[in-house]
Amino acid sequence: MHTHSAQGYDELAQALAALLDGERDLIANAANTAALIYHSLPDLNWAGFYLLRGDELVLGPFQGKTACVRIAMGRGVCGTAAQRRETVLVEDVHAFPGHIACDSASNSEIVIPLFDVAGDPRSALLGVLDLDSPEHARFTAEDQRGLERLARIFERSLRA
Repeated sequence: MHTHSAQGYDELAQALAALLDGERDLIANAANTAALIYHSLPDLNWAGFYLLRGDELVLGPFQGKTACVRIAMGRGVCGTAAQRRETVLVEDVHAFPGHIACDSASNSEIVIPLFDVAGDPRSALLGVLDLDSPEHARFTAEDQRGLERLARIFERSLRA
């Protein structure tokens, strides 16, 4: 089964917290977070970060094939999640208005916005965590809950 169970996300959350413990560097923690997610969850072809630089999202640490470097706010799934300051889960990216096809093999995507104060959309936007899959409807509500929890652990690590 390709969905990750709640127990699986519990284990992943513990692993991520341990991995990031005592380190506050954004790039280092983003790199390790992307690697852990990419190698722990099945059926992904990309996992990584876009970081807010000025008024656009710029490619950060990731695992997977090369990707678009700059994304305008409001463009594609990443730009939409950043602009709305809320998670966007897309079962079929080809049906998403303004989808940016960095990798034509991607069919579903989930993007979680990241904030300066863990999980608080009223605080400064840091960027987004982006996961892509070649499978349609790869990401479920359970995945969203689990991944949002991992995003909070990442955000908190920067302030530890």
